[in-house]
Amino acid sequence: MSIAPLTANKTKTHIRYWILFIIFMVTAINYADRATLSIAGTDIAKELGLDAGQMGQIFSAFGWAYLIMQIPGGWLLDRYGSKKVYSYSLFFWSLFTFLQGFVGFFPIAYAAMTLFFLRFMLGFSEALSFPANARIVAAWFSTRERGTASAIFNSAQYFSLAIFSPLLGWLTYTWGWEHVFTVMGAVGFVLTVIWIKFIHNPNKHPQVSAQELEYMSAGGAVVDMDSPAAGKKEGPHWSDVRQMLTSRMMLGVFFGQYFINSITWFFLTWFPIYLVQDKGMSILKVGLVASIPAQCGFAGGVLGGIVSDNLLRRGFSLTVARKIPIVLGMLLATSIILCNYTDNTVVVVALMALAFFGKGFGALGWPVVADTAPKEMIGLCGGLFNVFGNVASIVTPLVIGYMVKELHSFNMALVFVGCSALAAMFSYLVVVGEIKRLVLKKS
Repeated sequence: MSIAPLTANKTKTHIRYWILFIIFMVTAINYADRATLSIAGTDIAKELGLDAGQMGQIFSAFGWAYLIMQIPGGWLLDRYGSKKVYSYSLFFWSLFTFLQGFVGFFPIAYAAMTLFFLRFMLGFSEALSFPANARIVAAWFSTRERGTASAIFNSAQYFSLAIFSPLLGWLTYTWGWEHVFTVMGAVGFVLTVIWIKFIHNPNKHPQVSAQELEYMSAGGAVVDMDSPAAGKKEGPHWSDVRQMLTSRMMLGVFFGQYFINSITWFFLTWFPIYLVQDKGMSILKVGLVASIPAQCGFAGGVLGGIVSDNLLRRGFSLTVARKIPIVLGMLLATSIILCNYTDNTVVVVALMALAFFGKGFGALGWPVVADTAPKEMIGLCGGLFNVFGNVASIVTPLVIGYMVKELHSFNMALVFVGCSALAAMFSYLVVVGEIKRLVLKKS
């Protein structure tokens, strides 16, 4: 079939970079919407009379739905295309974020249940975001540009926390916790309109030039991914899935991602509440302070990839090049435990920043999946990887919530997070073994 764009643009274009910018911004809003409850959580709990255990349950609601929708969401994207499915996803997650601003109007007896439901639906709607991002990058970027493009949209999670934590803290302090949700929901509605107007499949984009389209296609971009003539792919063979789930190397990678994500979900859920309740900071100050570890996580994430690629260029094996940043990063992340031994808020923030820098530096799970996944099942392997990783979005908020409730302290919660970093390091050092492409045995 022809790959000519709708408009025969004679000028060389770089539309793919604008597409990447939109993906980056949408992903940043995605993570900001996840973090809204952690910023407003202290005020919500006070107004609705919720204890730490109940807050942990509400935090975990997102994770349950996000996990459930991983594989069905991937099927929807393959069946109906990235633009259409992502448009609905973005609209509905913005709607459920917006509606959280009105839970205070419900009777106290129903408010917690309503908030749990809305967080569940937020996770349900957002579950398609990262698989969709990966598909769009595969459609718009050549093989040699795809790694950088993926790293850029993945870094939006740190950018989001750095930019939106102060904004959400200011909104909570100045206007009240309700406006954290209504403002972010409104931003999402605006982005939905932008998405529908500017996002298209490469061979259907009205502004892309023939030169850019040819460049992408020649470099391996799947420019006609969502075209009807692209055909339907054969479904997965479950014997192949079983081989991935019984591979020691793959299980090490999968569980490693679970433990790394446990650190992420502490920062996404309990970290601002920890600063308020354990360190006595105001919510306005928390919004500013919470952005510091996020900035360090962003720097660590970029630097970890650079270091790993430099090690490869210097002749180190793939195993060494990937494991050195992961191990060093997880060792740095254990510094979070030292917060239990100081009441100095400056030292606490510095240690948290060091821990989140380490987490970012060692978060090389997606490149490792690209290195190890069976070549005929990279997409499904990534889905399994994401399923394991996002179990942490359920377990971490619940475990920390009950620890704080029963022990009346965050001390063991920080030990739990530090031990998760050690467990991730153990997974890569002891369980994974040599990092290489898994070759499936055909039955």
